[in-house]
Amino acid sequence: MTKEKLRALLSKFKRGKLNDEELIEQLTSLDPESLGFATLDHHRQLRQGFPEVIFCQGKIPAQVADIASRIVRRSQPLLATRADAGHFKAVKKRIRSARYNEIARTITANEPKLHANGKGTILIVTAGTSDIPVAEEAAVTARMCGNRVETLFDVGVAGIHRLLLQSKKLLSANVIIVAAGMEGALPSVVGGLVDVPVIAVPTSVGYGASFGGITALLAMLNSCASGITVVNIDNGFGAGFAASLMNKKSR
Repeated sequence: MTKEKLRALLSKFKRGKLNDEELIEQLTSLDPESLGFATLDHHRQLRQGFPEVIFCQGKIPAQVADIASRIVRRSQPLLATRADAGHFKAVKKRIRSARYNEIARTITANEPKLHANGKGTILIVTAGTSDIPVAEEAAVTARMCGNRVETLFDVGVAGIHRLLLQSKKLLSANVIIVAAGMEGALPSVVGGLVDVPVIAVPTSVGYGASFGGITALLAMLNSCASGITVVNIDNGFGAGFAASLMNKKSR
C-alpha cells in the first residue's frame, strides 16, 4: 500500500464509505505474512516507498515463486534480483506478466508508471562492457522505483575521450551511478566533472590482483573526488535504490 492509497482509504472512512471493520481489515492486511520459510514485510512500501525485494540467490525456485505471488497479489511492484532461469520459470507459472532480464538477472512485474517518482534522470555509467550486468541491475531497480534512466556504457579511463565526448549527458543527470572494476578509477573522474551525487559501484571484474573487486572498492573509498558514495561490490541493486531516494528527495 502506498501513502496515496492510505490517504484515499482514510478519506473513504471519513466520508462514511468504509465502516470500522472494513478499515481495520484493510489496515491489518499490512501485517507481516509468514510463509514458514519467509516472513513478508507488506508494510515496507508504505514506510519506504517500495515493497520488499526478493534476493533469489540461495532460494529454491518454488520459494521465490511463492513470495513473488504474495507480493503481486497485493498489486505491489515485484522486483527479484540475482535470479536465474529456473527462478523465472517458476515465477512465470504463477505470474503470467512476469518478465526476466537475463543480463541484470532480475524478475519484474507490476511495473510502475515511468517517471512516477523523481525529478530528473538517473544516469548509469560503466567503465567497460564487462561491468554492464551490475549496471543493468541498477537500471532495472531505478526504473522499478519510477525513475527515468539513461545509460552510458564502456567509457572507462583507458580511453577517457569516450567519456568527455558525452559531457552533455553527464551534466544533465540528476544522480549518476558509476560501475567499474579493474582499478576502479572512473568514479573519481566523473565526480570531478559534475555537481550531482555520484554513487560508485565496484565490480568483481579484473585479473588476479583485483581480488574480486576489493581493489576497486578500496580505490573508490579513497577517491580524491569529493562527495562520492560507495556501495558494496557488484551491488547494482543498492546503487539503484539509493539513487532513486536521492532523485526523489531532490524534488
